[in-house]
Amino acid sequence: MQYINTKDAPAAIGAYSQAVDTGNMLFVSGQIPINPKSGKIDSLDIKGQTEQVLRNLFNIIKAAKYGLTDIAKITIYITDINNFNIVNKIYEDYLGSHRPARALVSVDALPKGSLIEIDAICFRQ
Repeated sequence: MQYINTKDAPAAIGAYSQAVDTGNMLFVSGQIPINPKSGKIDSLDIKGQTEQVLRNLFNIIKAAKYGLTDIAKITIYITDINNFNIVNKIYEDYLGSHRPARALVSVDALPKGSLIEIDAICFRQ
């Protein structure tokens, strides 16, 4: 098992790592929209936050030497279900034709007041 850490995504804000690689599976911790360069949430709207979260997620996946098509499962947490269509469109734009299994859950609150958090599981043969 290997812990994955990259400067191209925000450092963990607790007792966890950005991701764990088990050899053929990668478990990416929930990412919130912290800009790794500023260390802050730069965008206050769901569009900007969703894009930042996806950049963070994909940078971790890339650092672990997995690819976009290795994503098998994604879970999205949002604080306002009314943002579903916006999030879904951005998600679709970022993933293209790749369609991993997915759950989207509406929650009361997320760390640091973020509007969205996404985690992922990747698999490769």
